[in-house]
Amino acid sequence: MSYYNTIKPLLFKLEPESAHHLAECILRMPNKCPWFFKPFKSSHFIHNSILSQELFGRIFPNPIGLGAGFDKNATMIRGMEILGFGYTEIGTITPKPQDGNPKPRMWRHIEEESIQNAMGFNNKGMEYAKERLEERYPFSTPIGINIGKNKLTSEMEAISDYTTLIRELEHLGDYIVINISSPNTPGLRDLQNEDFITNLFKFAKKLTSKPILLKIAPDMSKEDAVALTTLAVEKGADGIIATNTTIDYSLVPNPKDIGGISGAVLKDKSFEIFDAIAQELYGKCVLISVGGINSAEEVYKRIKAGASLVQILSGLIYGGPDMIMNINKELITLLKEDGYTNITQAIGADRK
Repeated sequence: MSYYNTIKPLLFKLEPESAHHLAECILRMPNKCPWFFKPFKSSHFIHNSILSQELFGRIFPNPIGLGAGFDKNATMIRGMEILGFGYTEIGTITPKPQDGNPKPRMWRHIEEESIQNAMGFNNKGMEYAKERLEERYPFSTPIGINIGKNKLTSEMEAISDYTTLIRELEHLGDYIVINISSPNTPGLRDLQNEDFITNLFKFAKKLTSKPILLKIAPDMSKEDAVALTTLAVEKGADGIIATNTTIDYSLVPNPKDIGGISGAVLKDKSFEIFDAIAQELYGKCVLISVGGINSAEEVYKRIKAGASLVQILSGLIYGGPDMIMNINKELITLLKEDGYTNITQAIGADRK
């Protein structure tokens, strides 16, 4: 951490999106010269059977994954493994390329260790992602594909965008995530309703045997979140990811009036929604928790609440390249202190 704390003030002098592009340039380098990064991977990717589990027909060597939104175009999968992630979720991918919303569209809340973004599903589109995934899949760690509709696609035509993406990409990932919870695409969260979920899964389950997960927002009531996710599982969802970014701008002192907030301030809000869902759905599907996770203790809390996997995104910006290694080391200690020999024994321990 010491070296990252030294350079972090310099990185934070860059505009957030410029800093992200710099990080992407570095994390794409292992694609060209993996041998150069081998020593870093050897020290940062923790191999310990206590963290390993099988899900979706793949071995997840540890439960910590990269959340969607960082590797939008499937260019950093090898780089994420080098940082120690047990799996990577790429995207959000849309059928057609799109530039996203006007800049500036990303802001740091440094004291709160949080990020506010209004990116708007900026990505190079399905065909570009498909080419990158064809170069990588199957990879040594699992890959999730997060998909969404294009900004100009109407709500009436949204199912077509999702089914097109599933049809073209399903063979190139280990699971697929339906993203209808980003606050940065007009009308997207309006799709979090019974009719759309029912129709979407009716078509989607005919197109693939790969697991399909639903990602939800943290800004609905716990009752509505439980009802929506329960319906999704009844209609065929293999898992739930809770939660996306929040539009509760009261969480930071000087918010912008657009975009969603992620990072440490989302910790409690995200967990409350996840916990409510887990009370209903633990044991019925795979649950993935994301939002404000920045320590081994928080990872362990989510696991004991019912999460088979967790995801980290904004925390990486503040925690740096040693973060995942350190969390996995500390998680091993926590599991052993409680007498567990494998992480699967701890999943849902607070529900049993």
